[in-house]
Amino acid sequence: MREITYAEAIREAMSQEMRANQDVFILGEDIGIYGGAFGVTNGMIEEFGPERVRNTPISEAAISGCAVGAAMTGMRPILELQFSDFVTIAMDNIVNQAAKMRYMFGGKAKVPVVIRTPGGSGAGFAAQHSQSLEAWMAHIPGLKVVQPSTPYDAKGLLKAAINDDNPVMFYEHKMLYGVKGDVPEETYEIPLGKADIKKEGKDVTIVATAMMVHKSMEAAKLLEEEGISVEVIDPRTLVPLDEETILHSVRKTGRVIVVYEAVKRGGYGAEIASMIGESDVFDYLDAPIMRLGGRAVPMPYNAFLEQKAVPQVEDIIQACKTIMNK
Repeated sequence: MREITYAEAIREAMSQEMRANQDVFILGEDIGIYGGAFGVTNGMIEEFGPERVRNTPISEAAISGCAVGAAMTGMRPILELQFSDFVTIAMDNIVNQAAKMRYMFGGKAKVPVVIRTPGGSGAGFAAQHSQSLEAWMAHIPGLKVVQPSTPYDAKGLLKAAINDDNPVMFYEHKMLYGVKGDVPEETYEIPLGKADIKKEGKDVTIVATAMMVHKSMEAAKLLEEEGISVEVIDPRTLVPLDEETILHSVRKTGRVIVVYEAVKRGGYGAEIASMIGESDVFDYLDAPIMRLGGRAVPMPYNAFLEQKAVPQVEDIIQACKTIMNK
């Protein structure tokens, strides 16, 4: 094990797969010499050349169409969208082409494309570059949706996504790129659809995604000092969702809070909450299921307002205290 950043872990996953399989290539805006908007592809063009690290025009519609077409003809493209907000421009190719082809061709067609894209707030990029839109894609049959929170998870999940024969939306949080963690140098995969218990506890279960995993872990540490034991579950993949790990935890604690950065209304946390409510675990609940999500506002540019728009550590602490008193 050595300690590397989230961005380095993603780069290492792509590089290892590109060395192992000539069909794997990456494409996107400014991913070559510039190294991508967040530096994730730094140095890759020197190793793999411009044929396999393809700079593209500024057209998400064209890039996504190229990636989906390449996947259908036997390649394994990794598409980098500079910001997850720009998925709107690529929607038809992802939703009506990539997600539907395997079904429409009776299972004979494969579309092994990975669409990497950073989402989330915290960098002051304002309303058009800070959204968390993963729930959109989780709604589409035929797409897998991945949202890693640590360098270890990012590497293992990305390698699994690249080797999957289905289209995978791979959401990276832009504020996690510099976060460091232990990552093996050798190759490994984390199966899609397997959650991770980031911290064990007995009083409250928190199911958190992406940046909210880190905020929940910080809140859990502070709550331990007040005698409240919090279990933190990171689904890691939204589609497929590891329901059993979540339900097992809620059976144990009897209380659950779903924490996510996306707008609370219509966010993926509602899917997790309803899944719990519709299961036999409902009978084990000692308090109503709680959701903690972003406010229904365009993401502000102002740093103070940006913080107020999404859950913070103190909000998670207060939610835990509230649910313990119900």
